[in-house]
Amino acid sequence: MTITREPQTSSELHRRLSSRQLTMIALGGAIGTGLFLGSSLAISQAGPAVIVAYILCGLIALVIAYALAEMVVVHPTAGAFGTIAHSYLGPWAGFVLRWTYWCMQVIAIGGEVIAAGIYVQYWWPSVPLWLPVLVFAALALVVNAAAVSLFGEFEYWFAMIKVTAITVFILIGLAVIFFGLPRHPATGLHNLTAHDGFLPNGISGLATAMIFVLFSYIGTEVVSVTAAESENPQRDVPKAARRMIARLALFYVLAIVVVVTVVPWTVTAEGGSLDASPFVKVFSYAGVPAAAGIMNFVVLTAALSSANTNLYLTTRMMHSLARHGYSPRWTGNLSRSGVPRNALTLSALGLLLAVLLSWQSNSQAYLVLFGISVFAAIVVWTLILVTHAAFRYRRSQLGLPASPVRLAGAPITSGIAALCLVAVLVSTFFVEGLDPAWQFGIPFFAVLLIAFAIVQRRRQTPAEDPLAAELEDRTADEVPTI
Repeated sequence: MTITREPQTSSELHRRLSSRQLTMIALGGAIGTGLFLGSSLAISQAGPAVIVAYILCGLIALVIAYALAEMVVVHPTAGAFGTIAHSYLGPWAGFVLRWTYWCMQVIAIGGEVIAAGIYVQYWWPSVPLWLPVLVFAALALVVNAAAVSLFGEFEYWFAMIKVTAITVFILIGLAVIFFGLPRHPATGLHNLTAHDGFLPNGISGLATAMIFVLFSYIGTEVVSVTAAESENPQRDVPKAARRMIARLALFYVLAIVVVVTVVPWTVTAEGGSLDASPFVKVFSYAGVPAAAGIMNFVVLTAALSSANTNLYLTTRMMHSLARHGYSPRWTGNLSRSGVPRNALTLSALGLLLAVLLSWQSNSQAYLVLFGISVFAAIVVWTLILVTHAAFRYRRSQLGLPASPVRLAGAPITSGIAALCLVAVLVSTFFVEGLDPAWQFGIPFFAVLLIAFAIVQRRRQTPAEDPLAAELEDRTADEVPTI
């Protein structure tokens, strides 16, 4: 593999994402189908105490978001936390973190477009699954191949549908709880303590629920990846991070409060179909006509939004790897509109995989991919926190100015968050159905480390630190930008 030279202006990503687009892209990446349909799984484990699980996991996501904002405001560079890890932890970290994130999101892309195809079958059950999957895959490719500003606008409105649906759901739910509706008296707070109490399955049930809830927050790191294409990263990235986490926590926590208060948790825990979705049950209770059909449209847009954002992320990660000589040089080339279309082509592997799996119905293959994705997601977040600790320590040692955005309470807050992530990762070993995370996650990382060793041996010169010039400038009197 050849070494990529220092990037020229022609290889720089275009800064065309506005502040409002950044916030909605981050929300779009984080709010997937898990909240609308998958929340029933967490509720089945913790009962009404799932509210506590969403609060705790929201705090972990808040730590991750602020740690990222603190770093990318100083280094708003392509590859975001992957490039920063390269500089502060070493080339191995930059290689492993970026390739891990790329693979994780490629798998997620496939899962979301398959889910979108299944939602289409709700209206037209006779349509073969591979057909809508193929159509949605092509749509995602077209949107991502256009200028980044068009992608930002497209994703803004996709995410807006999800946000509007959740807002309406919360307002209706609160009305049902406290005031009641025509022909439906107020439910009150009775369901929070009925059916074996607030914590029916004990602390172990709450701990198990946190595993599933944490996955709902995966995607909060999106805002850091967009920094390289933000119009004003120093202003917009911290603002987007604050808005995104506040709205995400508000939507998730309030939505779950409504779910377990309006509908008995024992009913919600049954899950299994769109009609069993807690969102559909609340809308139906409120007398909203065709509630299931409306909710199907919402979860369809949620899946497409997530797939669209994840494809954007994988493309930018691949572009970053090419700039530092860790992927083929041609994947770093940009189109006239500033889009790394070669990287996009390679990142479309997840879409191709989705079409093949939906055609062959190979559930075992998908299980393997899911296992790798689960393991990778937690490892990525943990490495981000380790990078943040190294970021603070090294800049302090070099006498460089502190970031204008600071994670409060670090390293205590970041250390607690890291311990929680490790605990969740270990817990997956004991949860039935999540054991593929260890079975396939560990071999995957072993392969990555071997690949890194091979790449390093074939290099003619050592890998260059992408941020070396900045870090060596001890006389800097202001926060440097890239």
